[in-house]
Amino acid sequence: MFFRSSKIDRASFEQATGWELKDQTACKGDICIPLAAEPGVEVDLHQISAEIGLPLVSEPEHELWTLGSGIFGAHTLSSAKCPDLVLPDLEGREFDLSSLLGQKVLVYAWAPY
Repeated sequence: MFFRSSKIDRASFEQATGWELKDQTACKGDICIPLAAEPGVEVDLHQISAEIGLPLVSEPEHELWTLGSGIFGAHTLSSAKCPDLVLPDLEGREFDLSSLLGQKVLVYAWAPY
């Protein structure tokens, strides 16, 4: 999303990002993040991006600011719950990741690009 100023009205921020600002909280769906202060009528993109974890790129000379989707974008996970995953082990037998439920697991993936 692109903005023409680093300070925008609250309604525009909520409409563009999907975040609802209330009390000292920013909520998007079931995810809520505490904020340092109650958001006013105007939202400071520098402050809110730091608090929510949205990347902010600015070019003040051309009056252009953009917020990235951050940790809650379309291609990110919204929880730490792993999908059901069944892969062959080194001997070719199927291994179900859910068999390790309740244990800490590190999944290492590699792609040669």
